[in-house]
Amino acid sequence: MTEKNGYLTTHVLDTARGCPAEGIEITLYRLSGGSREKIASLTTNDDGRTDTPILPKETFAPGQYELVFAAGAYLREHRMVSSGGGPLFLDDIPIRFGIDDADAHYHVPLLLSPFGYSTYRGS
Repeated sequence: MTEKNGYLTTHVLDTARGCPAEGIEITLYRLSGGSREKIASLTTNDDGRTDTPILPKETFAPGQYELVFAAGAYLREHRMVSSGGGPLFLDDIPIRFGIDDADAHYHVPLLLSPFGYSTYRGS
């Protein structure tokens, strides 16, 4: 059996403030059928990245995954929400994606503002 070389990374950029988003908790789940298994939880550093890959090569495998970015706490901390006290427009942000190449680097960033976000497969 050959060693897998693939891994998964992520980061969060605050596009409203023009800087990396520090302190956002990111949870990774593996999806299978109707089940969802938590496999990692990390927090972004001062560069908006996790200190290690969120899915390192030792546990990397093809399949369906979900990253959940706990953006609400960050938006509240930086006073990027309305003062009305109601629910946030964006709070937990789930991104579901597939991995099909056990030897590839997958990078799934989040570009965040209080009223919108985007993502893509980066490098």
